[in-house]
Amino acid sequence: MVICILILIRWCLITLNGVANKMQVIRHNEDVLRTALISKDRKLAKLFEQGTLGEKRLLSEAFRLNSDLFKPVIIHSDSDWIPSHSEPTQDFQQFYEDPCRCTPSSKRSIIYVQPIGSFGDSKVSTEDYIGWLKDYCESFYYGLRVRILEPVPVKDTECVFRVNACTQNLQIHAGRLLSYLKKKKPSDAFCIVGITMIDLYPRESWNFVFGLASLTEGVGVFSFARYDSHFYSENYRGKLDKGKSVIRGNYSVFNGYYTPPITGMILQRSCKTLTHEIGHIFGLHHCRWLQCVMQGSNHLEESDRRPLDLCPICLRKLQSAVGFNIAERYKALLHWIDEGNIETNQEICDGAVRCSQKPVEEFQEHRSWLLKCLALLQT
Repeated sequence: MVICILILIRWCLITLNGVANKMQVIRHNEDVLRTALISKDRKLAKLFEQGTLGEKRLLSEAFRLNSDLFKPVIIHSDSDWIPSHSEPTQDFQQFYEDPCRCTPSSKRSIIYVQPIGSFGDSKVSTEDYIGWLKDYCESFYYGLRVRILEPVPVKDTECVFRVNACTQNLQIHAGRLLSYLKKKKPSDAFCIVGITMIDLYPRESWNFVFGLASLTEGVGVFSFARYDSHFYSENYRGKLDKGKSVIRGNYSVFNGYYTPPITGMILQRSCKTLTHEIGHIFGLHHCRWLQCVMQGSNHLEESDRRPLDLCPICLRKLQSAVGFNIAERYKALLHWIDEGNIETNQEICDGAVRCSQKPVEEFQEHRSWLLKCLALLQT
């Protein structure tokens, strides 16, 4: 079983002591990007030519100098992902010919999401927040169905937990959660991913982990706990009282445990993480070609710099696996954002479907980008 430890394990704040790190732009030449996208293999090049004129025009932005839509990767400091990890690039041909990657089939095509614990305060219910994530994921992986399983309390997982010595917050053992999810994986699942607002750790000697996945078995678990802007502050409300005892197997400590309010920033970070990690289950490696949601990130600041969507090379990979129309996919993502405006939300509330307003203020830049992509696809 291949286990992938996601994002960064032992993350710590880095002080630069006043020394500014010079930013580095990774700019691949046109021929390299063209080959990464289209391939020199005749069969794969022919497959590219089968796309619509609009799709070929959009994807070819990958190797157009000074494209407004797809920009080169910028390394801001030595603490960023690429300087810290000597990973090889993955072009379209390598992805397409990978015998180990998972591909949806007619019998296994559903993405299942298992919420663990509560999400957010009373202003936004778990049902609303999970519904937004589900709809976003279904738009991102356009053509596949996403199903939300009934949320489970931590006690139902029977997982080991602890109090982090540094942050004084509760943490669940990520590996045990994978075992729990593997047992719950439905027979028609492409994958099952657990999501939680409770911090995770992979083993006793490690501080924390954002997520953990078994790529060969289509199982993953991801925490959004550290996406709260106040997580690292001294006054974070999730800190457990030092005098409060934690007894192994006594899950009552999670009753009423603090989870942060769902803000636009937390929703954006959650959408980004969920789609990034499911992308790994599809077989997409960390992207080093262009700015892309599949870029690796060593820290929250770097994760925030990633765009919400895929570069053309990773988009072609996903399209080959799922078979969607790119324009229809972008329209679905645009519709998801537009559902969050006041007028649309009021109509939904009047219909008694969902009454919390989706906080989409952090998605407005992405909305403008989607409109530009659609304009190029449709000219």
